[in-house]
Parts: sequence; structure tokens; C-alpha cells
Amino acid sequence: MADISQIQNGQNMSLRQQMALTAKLSLPSIMAQLSTILMQYIDASMVGRLGAEQSASVGIMNSSIWLFTGLCSMATMGFSVQVAHRLGGRDHSGARDVLRQGMLCSLLFGILLAAVGLAVSPWLPRWLGADDSVAPAASTYFAIFIGSLPILTLNYLAGGMLRCAGNMKVPGLLNAAMCLLDVVFNFFLIFPEHQISVAGTVFTLPGAGLGVTGAAIGTVAAACVTAAAMLWWLLTRQEELRLKGRPPRPFRPTAAVTRKAASIALPMTAEHAIFCSAQITVTMIVAPLGVVAIAANAFAVTAESLCYMPGFGIGDAATTLCGQAYGARRYGLVRRFAYLSTYMGMILMAVMGLVMFVFAPRMMSIMSPVEAIIEEGAAVLRIEALAEPMYAASIVAYGAFVGVGDTLVPAVMNFGSIWLARIPLAAFLAPTMGLKGVWVAMCVELIFRGAIFLWRMHSGAWLKRGRQNEIQPAGLPLEE
Repeated sequence: MADISQIQNGQNMSLRQQMALTAKLSLPSIMAQLSTILMQYIDASMVGRLGAEQSASVGIMNSSIWLFTGLCSMATMGFSVQVAHRLGGRDHSGARDVLRQGMLCSLLFGILLAAVGLAVSPWLPRWLGADDSVAPAASTYFAIFIGSLPILTLNYLAGGMLRCAGNMKVPGLLNAAMCLLDVVFNFFLIFPEHQISVAGTVFTLPGAGLGVTGAAIGTVAAACVTAAAMLWWLLTRQEELRLKGRPPRPFRPTAAVTRKAASIALPMTAEHAIFCSAQITVTMIVAPLGVVAIAANAFAVTAESLCYMPGFGIGDAATTLCGQAYGARRYGLVRRFAYLSTYMGMILMAVMGLVMFVFAPRMMSIMSPVEAIIEEGAAVLRIEALAEPMYAASIVAYGAFVGVGDTLVPAVMNFGSIWLARIPLAAFLAPTMGLKGVWVAMCVELIFRGAIFLWRMHSGAWLKRGRQNEIQPAGLPLEE
């Protein structure tokens, strides 16, 4: 049976075992990613029942929320990757020291980012082009999300640490639980009341009737409960990393760990900021097209994420596998895991793209009853379905590169692809083709991005760059 300890112990692994281990680690992570998307579907479908303006209030802020939450997630990766390397080198004590420092640094970063977000929240919707019918609710929705960033950042750190330790199951189960909690909280917070019939008897259940505000509160509450459970498991139950029962050690950051974390995380953080700023720019391009276009664009992005989030799940597995193999100095195995995971991701997302093409109208109708939104959203989803396999190539290959600490060049590649291809083409096509033109630009850019990531993966430059900055684990054999 394939097990991650085979990497750490230097055991030979057949192709079948490598494929089995990749699938074993990918499946729970895919389920975790899908649960996140289902939560977005829940919010979108519930808010969508309130009307186009309420839908637009949520939709216009999505790219800004992704910017802030993604910055927190990327910042934690600098510590998670170091933990993967140390676990691969069987340095469990060093991995726990990185965890301690990562917790303090991540918490402080989350507090700082939350302060920035809350400071701009009153004006941000209007900067994005929202009118008076949309801006007030959008501002409140954004502020509630951003206020929870310190807790969310610790959640991202705990999940990343567990995955880099090879534990995909606990994050997956907890993210699924978060979806269920989100449904329950939203059920009572968004709508004023509910009537249900049991054996012919009608019962009326009270509700807060908070609308868009209730959707934000419900999602944040579910995320906070999940974060607490994730941290509890990491610190008390995960054998390699638990702090409970261990001798006390300082949480104070050290120069070596923070410098290494910064070298990994800063390019990723900058790349994510650039990516989300591009998404915000796209939102500004879409905003003049009207409320229906804003809502259709936001809901289509959520619907499409059902297809590409499995790619991110496999990308998480690629980061863990390549990171641990790299920490064990088994460089041939690093390359094989990168190839296997990338092509598995491409096949899976090609299938998901086909499903999205066929069921696009149904996917949109789940989130909104407005016929114009359904029609326009379904049309752009079918355009985007063509790009899914190549989008998978960029997602999973990027995860493999992160596993060895190679983040700068991939960040530059993402920057160039988005800003030199997607944004100019979207701005050119939107005035004549409307929302369809924006998504044609996105489709073209994703195909191009996948091609350059495949080229870099096969060139081997990403592994050579990672080895230039390698921290050599003592006493391990070199495997070329």
C-alpha cells in the first residue's frame, strides 16, 4: 500500500504506488476544495432568491474578498512548505518550531490585513463602480468578511500544515462540516421566516431577515467554528506536529525561518495580489454593462469554480508530495510526482469542463431565478469550458513548483499572462461583445497560461531553481 512514509524512508516506489499515493492525497483535498465551492453556491443561491440587486451586492465584492483572503492564505504557505521539507527530512522538532513561528506571524499578518480592509470598506464598492442600489449592502458584506481575517488566516495555516504532513482527511471533513454549518446559519439569518410542512402540519420557523448581511455573518460563523476545530486537531492530535505534551518552546520568529518563509511566500503573495487586482479590473470592466451582467459574471465565476477547484485539490497534493520528496532529496521522485499530478489534474478538469458545458443552464438556475442572469451566465460558462484542461496544467504545475520553493518565476508568468493577455483583450472585446467578450478573453489567456506552465515543468528549470536555495537535511542520501 502506498504511504507518504515511503518518501521519507527512501523506499523505492513503483509507478503504480506513485499514482496511488497521488490519488490518495488528492481525493480528500479535492473534497475540501469542493466543500468550499459548495459554500459559495449556498450563499449565491440563497442571496440570489432576494433579487438581482442583492446578488450584485455580493457579486461585485467577490474579487476583493478573494484578494484579501488569498493574501492570508499565500502568506501561510511560506511556513507550510518549510514544514513539508522538514518532515520529508525527518526533522519533526524543526517542523514544530516552524509551526510555532508560523502561528504568531500569520496571526499578526491577519490582524494587519483586516485593519486595512476595514479602513477601505466604506468606499470600496463605489470605487468598483457600484451604484447607490448596490453599494451599502456590498460595503457591509465586505466588512464582515474582512473582520474575520485573523481567524481565517489561522485556519489556512492549520489546513496547510495538516496537508503538508500528509493529512488530507481532517481538512476535508472539517470543510464539509463548514458547508453544513453555513447552510444552517444562512437558513436562519438571511430570510425573515420559513414555513415547513411535516405530516400535513405547517410549522413556521423564525428568521433574522438580515439578507446580504446575514449571508456574510453565517459564512464567517461557519468558518470560525471550522478554524477552531482545525487548530485543535493540529495542536493536540497530529502526531508529527502536535504541541500538546511537548516541552515548551518559544514562538518568537527567527531570522532563518522568517527569511525563508518570505522568500517562498512573497512571490506567491505578490502573484495573488496581481491576479486579484486583475479580477477587480475585470469587475470594473463588467460594471458598466449593468446589474444583470454583474450578477451573471459573479455567479458564473462561482459556477466555474466547481470545475477548477478539483485542480487546486490535486495542486495541494502536488505541493505535499513534491515538498516531502524534495526534503528527502529524492529529486527524480519530485519530477515524477509533478508530471503525474499535473496530467491527472488535466484529465479530471477536462471531464469537469464537459459537465459544465452540458449543464451550464442548470448550474446557473440553482443560483438565480432571473432568466436574463441564467441565460447570460450559461453562455459564458460554455465558452470557459474549453479552457479547463489547460487551466488545470497551470494550477497543478504551480502546486508542484511551490513544493520545492520555486515561486518567483511562476509568479512572473502568471502576472504576464493575465495583464498582457487577459486584461487588454477583455477591455477590447467588452464594448462590442459584452460579457461574452470578457470571458472569451479569459478563455484565451488560460489556454496560453497552461501552455507556458507545461513548458516550464518539462524544462526542469523549476527544480534547479529550488535546489539553488536548498536547506540541506543532514545525513540523507542524495537521489538525482
